[in-house]
Amino acid sequence: MRLKLVPSDTNWNFFRFSRVTFGASMVAMVASVILFFVMGLNYGIDFRGGTTIRTESTQPVDVGAYRDALAALNLGDVAISEVFDPGFGPEKNVAQVRIQAQDGEESVTPETINAVEAALQGVDPSITFPSVESVGPKVSGELVQTAILAVALSIFAVLVYIWLRFEWQFSLGAVIALIHDVTLTIGVFALLQIRFDLAIIAALLTIVGYSLNDTVVVFDRVRENLRKYKRMELQDLLNLSINETLSRTMMTSFTTLLALIALIVLGGDVIRGFVFAMIWGVLVGTYSSVFVASNILLMLGVKRDWSKDQDGGAGTQFATADT
Repeated sequence: MRLKLVPSDTNWNFFRFSRVTFGASMVAMVASVILFFVMGLNYGIDFRGGTTIRTESTQPVDVGAYRDALAALNLGDVAISEVFDPGFGPEKNVAQVRIQAQDGEESVTPETINAVEAALQGVDPSITFPSVESVGPKVSGELVQTAILAVALSIFAVLVYIWLRFEWQFSLGAVIALIHDVTLTIGVFALLQIRFDLAIIAALLTIVGYSLNDTVVVFDRVRENLRKYKRMELQDLLNLSINETLSRTMMTSFTTLLALIALIVLGGDVIRGFVFAMIWGVLVGTYSSVFVASNILLMLGVKRDWSKDQDGGAGTQFATADT
């Protein structure tokens, strides 16, 4: 017996409330931009500067006990993670403690580092501190610029790829959907003030890839149906294409969410922000593939007869390329 999240013969009209859904998306994007400038992001150590203390112990690392010991010091953003390496023996247990730079300080002061070491030694007397490294504001600023550049270049690469794979109308629809997803993700992080660090940048890039994959599946079916139904109204053809790929879309999103929900429940505090970003990204990415990218395609129109090389072949010379 096969599991079906969506009936095989669905015939839902996804454009019945297109003005409402598309308008809501645009309003949400504007609100996200406003939240970003008004509330700002809760930058982590990677973007604000701070100090990383490496610990070693003969006893197993207890992240919860470490965090409880440091809570009384009121250090702000403190990230604790255990370091795993196949070369470590059972007597070598390593962790990293990252502490944000305190207000008005270039980095964590020696007094604060001594207090942290004393608090951790109170939990585990055998603990040692082989290295202490600081990240200053200048390096943090460079990381912010690099992160922005990485996201921008990934979206530009998508623009070029879709343009070569399909046509410019498809390319514009896919890129607007990606910008929608990234903007809403940043907006929800600004609203909830969840810690924003390099792991979230990795999540944003993953969201771009996931959303693009979902959009390309729909667009591939649209292109097939453009060849098959040359006289069908574009809105009806888009509806047909979305319905035909809906089962695949829902199954992919559902199975991905199952793994992510398990991670956010059982994964602990270290990866919670990353997993939250991924869950949000899967939801908005699935939504944007149907209600944003397809709406843009409907607004711009598209070549109807793919058996002829219109517009001098611009944007379609790689249409038969294998993805």
